[in-house]
Amino acid sequence: MRVGAGNDLHRLRAGGPLVLAGVAIPAAVEADGHSDADVVLHAVTDAVLGGAALGDIGRLFPDTDPAYRDADSMLFLTEAVRLAGVAGYRVGNVDVTIRLETPQLAPHIDAMRERLAGSLGIDSRRVGIKAKTGEGIGPIGRGEAVACDAVVLLKGG
Repeated sequence: MRVGAGNDLHRLRAGGPLVLAGVAIPAAVEADGHSDADVVLHAVTDAVLGGAALGDIGRLFPDTDPAYRDADSMLFLTEAVRLAGVAGYRVGNVDVTIRLETPQLAPHIDAMRERLAGSLGIDSRRVGIKAKTGEGIGPIGRGEAVACDAVVLLKGG
């Protein structure tokens, strides 16, 4: 077994929806980034790549490459899972913590778990997603940013 960790952070800007784990969440803000800026998929992609010692999302999908402008981040995760599979690994489970002041994510957690599980090729019971606020402190607490931490267990190798 191998363990991978990933994290991501993006500024928030006016607009919406906010895309997290491939789910469009109604919101007055959206994440600002080169791709769709889905912090959950970026963090999990890095965790999968790191656990399999395959580099990181920036190396495989650089934000300087116009091909990834406004890209669906599910593409990144799908490729990371494929590459891990080629290296002899499969995802056992994933645990995710999203840090965001608003909107409330509780009504969307199940949909995010299902979408993430499908992209990882695992049962949704192996996907943990938690949401935390910034308690009014720092860029998360002021509603300026969204962040995510992810840990993935890989089996095989």
